[in-house]
Amino acid sequence: MLLPWELLILLSFKDCLAERNTRHGPVFSQEPSDSIFPLSFEDNKVFINCKAKGNPAPYYKWKVDGREIDMDLNYNLVEGNLLINNPHATHHGGVYQCIATNTFGTIVSKEAKVQFAYLQNFSRKPRNTVSVREGQAVVLLCGPPPHNGEIKYSWVFNRRPSFLLQDTRRFVSQRTGNLYIAKVEASDVGNYTCVVRNMMTNATVYSSPTPVELRRDAVMAEYEPKIEVQFPESLHVTKGSSVKLECFALGNPVPAITWRRTDGNPLPGKMKINHSNGVLEIPYFRPEDAGAYECVAENSRGKNIAKGQLIFQSMITLKDAHMAIEANLQWECRASGKPKPVYRWLKNGEPLVLEVRMTTEFECVIVINLLDSGMYQCLAENEHGAIYASAELKVVASAPDFSKSLVKKSMLIQRGGEVIMECRPHASPRASISWRRGGEFLKDSKRRTIMEDGTLRISNISESDGGRYTCVARNPFGTSSSTGTLVVKEPTKITVPPLSVDATVGQSIVLPCEVSRDSSLDPTFKWFFNGKLIDFNKQDHFEMIGGESAGDLMVRNIQLKHSGKYVCMVHTVVDSVSAAADLIVRGPPGAPEGLMVGEITDSSAQLSWGSGPDNHSPVTTYTIQARTPFSIGWQAVRTVPDSVPGQMFHATVIDLNPWVDYEFRVVAINNVGVGEPSMQSKQIRTKAAVPEVAPGNVSGGGGSRGELVIQWEPIPEELQNGEEFGYIVAFRSLGTTTWKQTVLASPDASRYTFRNDSIPPLSQFEVKVGVYNKEGEGPSSHVVVVYSAEEEPSVPPSRVLARTLSASEIEVYWEPIPQTASSGKIIGYEVLCWEEGVQESDAEMVKVTDTVALLSGLMGSTLYLISVRAQNSAGAGPSSPAVNVTTKKPPPSQPPGNIEWNLTNSKIFLKWEHVKAMGNESEVTGYKVVYRQNWLGKSSVVETNRTSVELQVPSGDDYLIEIKVLSGGGDGSSSGPIRIPKMSSKR
Repeated sequence: MLLPWELLILLSFKDCLAERNTRHGPVFSQEPSDSIFPLSFEDNKVFINCKAKGNPAPYYKWKVDGREIDMDLNYNLVEGNLLINNPHATHHGGVYQCIATNTFGTIVSKEAKVQFAYLQNFSRKPRNTVSVREGQAVVLLCGPPPHNGEIKYSWVFNRRPSFLLQDTRRFVSQRTGNLYIAKVEASDVGNYTCVVRNMMTNATVYSSPTPVELRRDAVMAEYEPKIEVQFPESLHVTKGSSVKLECFALGNPVPAITWRRTDGNPLPGKMKINHSNGVLEIPYFRPEDAGAYECVAENSRGKNIAKGQLIFQSMITLKDAHMAIEANLQWECRASGKPKPVYRWLKNGEPLVLEVRMTTEFECVIVINLLDSGMYQCLAENEHGAIYASAELKVVASAPDFSKSLVKKSMLIQRGGEVIMECRPHASPRASISWRRGGEFLKDSKRRTIMEDGTLRISNISESDGGRYTCVARNPFGTSSSTGTLVVKEPTKITVPPLSVDATVGQSIVLPCEVSRDSSLDPTFKWFFNGKLIDFNKQDHFEMIGGESAGDLMVRNIQLKHSGKYVCMVHTVVDSVSAAADLIVRGPPGAPEGLMVGEITDSSAQLSWGSGPDNHSPVTTYTIQARTPFSIGWQAVRTVPDSVPGQMFHATVIDLNPWVDYEFRVVAINNVGVGEPSMQSKQIRTKAAVPEVAPGNVSGGGGSRGELVIQWEPIPEELQNGEEFGYIVAFRSLGTTTWKQTVLASPDASRYTFRNDSIPPLSQFEVKVGVYNKEGEGPSSHVVVVYSAEEEPSVPPSRVLARTLSASEIEVYWEPIPQTASSGKIIGYEVLCWEEGVQESDAEMVKVTDTVALLSGLMGSTLYLISVRAQNSAGAGPSSPAVNVTTKKPPPSQPPGNIEWNLTNSKIFLKWEHVKAMGNESEVTGYKVVYRQNWLGKSSVVETNRTSVELQVPSGDDYLIEIKVLSGGGDGSSSGPIRIPKMSSKR
């Protein structure tokens, strides 16, 4: 059981010992704690824990209510634990304390209160009726009977078998047992019974019912929340314990409960919120859980807040002490609580005698003597309880001993340097120290000093100071000494130090570092760059070169990042020396900064910027680049001034296109090279202007009769200079003075057709095309001459002849029309073909440029009508009279069958069955044999009027062979591929 929250508990546990075999006094690893036991359980025994570590192992005694317990039938020791047999509440309840003792002393545990659980019955006296208005709040008091041990409260409504469920409107406090109803409803009328259960004995008792009735005189109006159940303003919590905070509010409407930390930090993730937010539980309390918590109750009429502080109980330990005789020891022990705690000090379980010790409110100061060894405890207590902190004091008395702190056996020092020789023997009391060199004891001099702690200091070392030095230590218990040798070496000096140097990006340099040294010493070279050691295994740019007395640094392919301070440090076992140099790396400038766009016109923009790093080479000039949605990447632009000097940070960009989106950037240049560009500016748009560029490549001609077709290249978007861009097309007959104009509002237009049936074919017109936008009209193109459309041919082709080639093909011939029959050049002919009974308008058309045409894909045994008409750029002329022609019967549909083949040497003999045509098919005139090597080889064809054939083929490959029927209607069906395996080349 934890002490009450009002007491800030003092940590009283001793640190765990690092070495198991170290002899030491007792230390509690487990102490008794306040406990409540049921009187009736299976083995009828009570077990109180106590365990201590110590070497030698401690033995135990127990006290109850200040009296030492005699072990008998009722009390037994199990190791250090106390076992009570057949416990009785009257005889065995009380305050118990464990005492642990070994040869080093005695410690007492904290006191533990032992009680026995019980639960008495409620009074049978009837409870008064509670009258309440609807919408009002009510609190029903439980008034639990006398009890001891953990209690759980519940309520029963109208003697129902199940407990009343808690929700946002109803809450049962586990601190008081009272039932809180935030807002009474008509369904709440009835009898309420408080149920109390002892969690240790499982005993349960029921109160008399409390009747609740509804008053009919009025209904309660809405009101803001009133927090009726709240947690303490401050609560002291120990590490690992569990905290439960209760909060419930009355109100109409029913208030909503939320929790938060006042410092804004999130609630602990392990937190649990129960009973519709009325209980906040934080298990396994840690230091980070400490702080101020708030419960917020809120409804539509307002809100109310309850606050409380959870305070983590920090504890201070006492540390074991090993002290020499006559030394001063001070222990400090602090605790806090309400009321303020009182302190007592114990030695070996007994009060410390104040006459021979000086103690303050929380301090113990001891002037050590041999009899002070033992176990000490600080006891902090108030009305709520007590807590202990323990430590062991060992008083040490011994002769000087160098076994763990010998004088350094050999000391190397450079000539002119300083040496510190420590002499720190273990002795109690402290030893007096003297030094001797050889057989001569040393005294303080100008260069030689024996300090208060026994250390020998020699400055400005010379070769004559070398030799053996002995430290002699004495105290009342004996004398001891330790000897070391001082060896003097020549100092190390840097003879060729690195020098500060300038370099350009991409160069390589060497920073020298050569030394003179004692010949018996091996120097170690290290290089530092801007304070950091250079790791040559991880650096591609750095390499150390040189011999035994040199450690030069080579820097390859220098970059801007290599600017800085370089330090060469040389170590020997005796001394260290260093020399530094600065490397300045000059490179192309860094990117200019803060690019801004100022005043903008239709063709210019003012820019300003700030200088970037010049990388140790002043900027000589700036160039400005621009990018538009129409450009390919960044392009240099013209500026005023034409060349921007490095000391100028503004310029005007000129010759920009109006009404175009631009981004700008600035590039700095110095004597080393061209730097990185600045960040691009915010995109801007130049102002609009009248178009300045006229359309190009104006031409025309063609079209249908009575048309004048005019064409031009459209103006690119970046040259349109503004919104509502379009074209003005003007034309007039050659030799006239009046222009006809039309406006095309589309910026993508590139063609205009003027139609007038009265225009003679191939009439000459003067034509020009202008531009305009919202700002006004721009220039027009040069005037060009364009011809109007031709007239269609006036006569049809003559002497049209047609002959059938097969069941699917017809060949057509005709005479060309005379040149006089067309105002322009004949560009071709259209051949129309349609079946008998089909309209000419539905005819299939074949276009050719010659006076012969092959019509294919026709149906066999079908009558076709054919006519031809000439065509020029104006269109097609009249059709010739239709001629009739009938296609041949279709070829036999039956393929050659019963094919046999024989392979001999390089000859293939094929034989098949004759195919007989059906009545509606063309007669068989012969056969076609198609053969090729493999699937991809070139095909060869042999035609024959027989039903067999001999093929001469080379050996060594597979062949594929097909046989088709030949007829007047064309090729018949194929036999399908026949595969003949490759044959041997041997004969």
